Amino acid sequence: MRSLAVCKLGRVEYRDGVRLMELAADRVRSNDPPGTDWLFLLEHPPVITLGRGARSQNVLAAPDWLERQGFEVHETDRGGDVTYHGPGQLVGYPVLDLAGRPDVRRFVSDLEEAMIRTCSDWEIAATRHPVHRGAWVGRRKIGAIGVHLSRWISTHGLAFNVAPDLAHFEAIVPCGIAEPGVGVTSLMAERTMRGLPAPAPSEVEERLAFHLADVLGRRREDHAIDLRTVSVVPLGEDGRVLLLRRHDRRGGFWQQVTGRIEPGEASAEAARRELREETGADAPVIDLGYRHGFALEPGLLPGPPGIRLVEETAFAARLPAGFRPTLGDEHAEAEWCAPGEAVARVRFAGLKRAIRLAAALRSGPPQALGA
Repeated sequence: MRSLAVCKLGRVEYRDGVRLMELAADRVRSNDPPGTDWLFLLEHPPVITLGRGARSQNVLAAPDWLERQGFEVHETDRGGDVTYHGPGQLVGYPVLDLAGRPDVRRFVSDLEEAMIRTCSDWEIAATRHPVHRGAWVGRRKIGAIGVHLSRWISTHGLAFNVAPDLAHFEAIVPCGIAEPGVGVTSLMAERTMRGLPAPAPSEVEERLAFHLADVLGRRREDHAIDLRTVSVVPLGEDGRVLLLRRHDRRGGFWQQVTGRIEPGEASAEAARRELREETGADAPVIDLGYRHGFALEPGLLPGPPGIRLVEETAFAARLPAGFRPTLGDEHAEAEWCAPGEAVARVRFAGLKRAIRLAAALRSGPPQALGA
């Protein structure tokens, strides 16, 4: 029996989720570790995704409205039409070697079955639709499916509505289904409708993981976070952002302050220490309320090849007028940039979001930590 490495990652940027699947597919293809498949459970910030069969008219909201609301739009290689992902929706990406059971319909049916069983755990009777894929409560869709197969290795997967903002689905024609009377629902909405308490998201996530391992015939093995890190956006009095460029031997890319949390260290303590070590500034840090997961890019840290999962907490810090950084061993140069330029320069999606959040502090900062 193949094993299933189950990874619970919390918030993940959409681009980082795609990269997770790419790295996992490489590992499955190379059979390293032997006989191991992957399941990533996570939620995305608001994003509209366009499958291979997507029609542009199924995105109902104007691009400028989507941008103002913080929605991203991405084309994908999965099947299906237009979908929405966002907070409160549990996304499952099973990256599996299906060569031993090369049956696409059965695979899709298994994903539906896992969501149907999860609904049953919370006293909601879900079924399959006679025409459309997914999990349904009557004529209301509670779970969507869109998969991609390459040489019988699967990517993408399912999206199960635990407690999302259902109004967000009004920005699209969900899955391209425009039939009268067909709608979208969530586990919380169905429970509330019946006078039942809202489900605990962590418990729903656990039950879905259990059912997926069962229906897919995999032996479950939980995969913990490998590394916890911080990022710090240094801000000048004029609102500019201090970026640092890593030495070529360390990747050569631009970023804000980043570093790992040492054992026994609080995240805010780590953020202030890394700021001091990488720039010479000793300043209070401001928690941006943003924590996200991703896979470390191969080669950035020494060690054997494999998937190394990271959870990063984002901070900002205000630096005094005229501050000049003193660089540590990791970086070759530093430069002050306008926030838009800083976002364009940095490589990773989570660091881009942290800069945007830090730039918004000028309209009303949260409490600084470590003062």
